[in-house]
Amino acid sequence: MTLFASCLFAVWQLAAQPVYEFRAAWIATVDNIDWPTRGNYNSDRQKQEFIQLLEMHKANGMNAVVMQIRPATDAFYPSSLEPWSEWLTGKQGQAPSPYYDPLEFMIEETHKRGMEFHAWLNPYRAVFNIQKSSIAPNHITKTHPEWFVDYGGKRYFDPGIPAGQDHVVKVIEDIVTRYKVDAIHFDDYFYPYRIAKVEFPDDKSYKAYGKGLTRDDWRRSNVDTIIVKLNRAIKKINPLCKFGISPFGIWRNASQDDRGSNTKGGQTNYDDLYADILLWLENDWIDYVVPQLYWEFGHAAAPYEILLDWWSKNTFGKHCYIGLGIYRANSNPAWRDKSQLPRQINALREAENIQGAVYFSSKSFVTNPNGWNDSLQNNYYKRPALIPEMPWLEGFLPKPPVVHEAIVVNDSVKIVINHPLNPVTPIKEYLLYENTELNDNYVNKYTSKLVQTITVNEIMHFSVPVPKNVSKATYFITSRDIENNEGKPYPNWPLSLKFVKGNNIWMHMP
Repeated sequence: MTLFASCLFAVWQLAAQPVYEFRAAWIATVDNIDWPTRGNYNSDRQKQEFIQLLEMHKANGMNAVVMQIRPATDAFYPSSLEPWSEWLTGKQGQAPSPYYDPLEFMIEETHKRGMEFHAWLNPYRAVFNIQKSSIAPNHITKTHPEWFVDYGGKRYFDPGIPAGQDHVVKVIEDIVTRYKVDAIHFDDYFYPYRIAKVEFPDDKSYKAYGKGLTRDDWRRSNVDTIIVKLNRAIKKINPLCKFGISPFGIWRNASQDDRGSNTKGGQTNYDDLYADILLWLENDWIDYVVPQLYWEFGHAAAPYEILLDWWSKNTFGKHCYIGLGIYRANSNPAWRDKSQLPRQINALREAENIQGAVYFSSKSFVTNPNGWNDSLQNNYYKRPALIPEMPWLEGFLPKPPVVHEAIVVNDSVKIVINHPLNPVTPIKEYLLYENTELNDNYVNKYTSKLVQTITVNEIMHFSVPVPKNVSKATYFITSRDIENNEGKPYPNWPLSLKFVKGNNIWMHMP
């Protein structure tokens, strides 16, 4: 474990409120699960609904949303490659009325609230329901039917056809080029979940492209290939855009592979979805993973605690956020237990190499199931958390500001800073940490409290109340760039202020 990770882990153990923690909710658009409400095709009402969702998640302490913008080879944004989604307007290919760009609107409103926007796309699902889905004349299944197969009442890209893979990559390139998304996020549907006694119909493509591989190895190779293509395309356009995958919770069972988890999963990523997540993490093809651990403690086949421990030991230095199934509330005795979700949060905070959680799905929070909204607001997420940084992303850490002046005015500490000249990466904000502990041996940025964040503007100073009932405080100042990478504190040693009160005037001595 790195020194940084050790410090951070120590903080998590000491404090109920981590300084750094990824906290997000999935907002699903497929079949109008979360947004917009089914039948709401009015643009203004859609905007109102989305803002209400953001306000709810912000109140619950979230610092990101994972928003589904391409549920079935369609688009929640204007695209020359794929038609407007039927779940946005009621008919695939029909533009919103009054016209607006939902993706641009959603990104702007999310960023206004200091939250990250992760654009969630389904990789290969093309028609959600063959019998009922609205399909536009220019939909890719109409213009290139040879790329698709039917399975379980749905239509999918055949992952073994390179031209189909290239189309998906073009869609991602278009999004990353035109929109300020913080991440591209793919869910678990690569090859679809296996249907008993029904084989995925890819004989034709296997015969054309199999190249002597077994079918299973060939299928895994197909999925590996598009992950590599996507990673290269994203990073070429925007090296700071994150790329994350949310897989099914079980990579492999230990009975199938010594590296697998002590579980009894009927299906696994590796053997059934042909997604070798560990390979992608080990080879730096993705930046984060969100395993969907929707099971409870002590589950017979897939215990939460077993899988949490397994994933924490198999991150290969990348971020791991745990997918939590708040939608399971009251579905069985274990999920009627009000302590189930809080215990899961506590457990993931105690685990090494776990940086946060993502909840499925947004609508589950609307009813405040088991009072869990209250638990987040009043306890677990009471204090805001910063998005964990990813130091391996291309670019240098932002340079810290230089303190020009530190004074006490009435009952406020005022610290004036200078913006560094010609920063290598654009800086979006500065952060001030405060620590009132008297033992300097335990004082560092990670054991300090974030007291103020200011954005880059003409007036560059912090102003915070003098801490009560203390004679000394130490302060750290850092910079954060547009990708949430946080630089080293200024100065190398903390700025120490001693307070002496006389004649109602505070004074300080550095």
